[in-house]
Amino acid sequence: MIRDTSAQDRVIEAPRAQRAKRFAIAGIVVVALGVGAGVLVANWRSTTRTFQADAVRVAEVTRGTLVRDASVNGRVVAAVSPTLYAPAASTVNLKVNAGDTVKKGDVLAELESPDLADALKREQSTYQELQAEVARQQILADKAKLAARRDADQAEIDRIAAERQLERVERAGIEGIVARNDYEKAKDAVKSAQIKSKHAAAVAGLETSDVDLQLKTRREQLQRQKLALELARRRVDELAIRAPSDGFIGSVAVSHRAVVPANAPLMTLVDLSRLEVELEIPEMYAADLGIGMKAEIVAGDVKATGTLSALAPEVVKNLVLARVRFDGKQPPALRQNQRVQARLLIDERKNVLMLPRGPFVDSEGGKFAYVVDGGVAVRRPIQLGATSVSAVEVNAGLQPGERVVVSGTDAFEHAERVKINE
Repeated sequence: MIRDTSAQDRVIEAPRAQRAKRFAIAGIVVVALGVGAGVLVANWRSTTRTFQADAVRVAEVTRGTLVRDASVNGRVVAAVSPTLYAPAASTVNLKVNAGDTVKKGDVLAELESPDLADALKREQSTYQELQAEVARQQILADKAKLAARRDADQAEIDRIAAERQLERVERAGIEGIVARNDYEKAKDAVKSAQIKSKHAAAVAGLETSDVDLQLKTRREQLQRQKLALELARRRVDELAIRAPSDGFIGSVAVSHRAVVPANAPLMTLVDLSRLEVELEIPEMYAADLGIGMKAEIVAGDVKATGTLSALAPEVVKNLVLARVRFDGKQPPALRQNQRVQARLLIDERKNVLMLPRGPFVDSEGGKFAYVVDGGVAVRRPIQLGATSVSAVEVNAGLQPGERVVVSGTDAFEHAERVKINE
């Protein structure tokens, strides 16, 4: 009985060429497996850190218009906030307190100045004295004119009388009654009377001019004294400190019944009808600022637009102060020193590559970014340009459509590749 064919089997050796071919194929497979393993090990080494997708924020590179702006803080201030001063050394009687609301023309304080009061009395007395002097000069002028007119009239009467006497002498001479000498005397008397009458009339005119000039001088003195009196009265009236406009008392620099020197500050008045916004702009934007730049103001529920109207000439604590004037009508419900947010519209750039602004700009200094491709974020050098509140311009290193990690990358520790699990 035959159990199996094992006794009949025998080993047949393969040809030498076939064995060599099999060894070559096996070697190629081993090399390929080694290369693949090396790639896997390299990828594993370069992506030693792994993060979840919800732990990072990824944005796409887009092309569009970048509005360069800056978000800054500010406060509402009064465009007109005058400080009231004491016009002379005096004692202050306050009529208001800090925070009081006042109307234009209200008396805020009354000052007592004995020097100004005495000066007003002196000027008043001098004015009254000159008034009496002018009245007296008027009387003297009238008397002088009358006296001159009287002398002139008397000379004219004498001339007429002399001429009549000459006529009588002439008639008598014709009849042979009057001697020749009497006739000549009569003629001389007429000539003398004529000369006296002429000179008397001239003297009367000169006298009138003289007294008129003296009267005019007195009146000019009176007018000058009137101006001095008005000045003294005005200085006394200024001792009543009045509100130049509607508003409220911001601060009071003196106490009641205090004695202050001339030009000492008394109080400040805040005019709420004309408000502006004072912005604190970081120094980094100083070179881009300019008068006329537009701004958007947000104060709670109030939103308004304005125009940059003034810039401080210096930088203080890395900040530049600027004033914004509201466009059109001033928004209601604003208060002095109220904090506001403002958005300055610096520039507008069209057709540029841009990314949403994020912490990655500060993390990498704007020189590197992590580009996401197939679940791996690869660190790539980039070049950024202008920035705004919400976006940043990309000058080089990225292409439209690429996805970039825009959240903070400090945790990546500058790794070249980071795995991101979707």
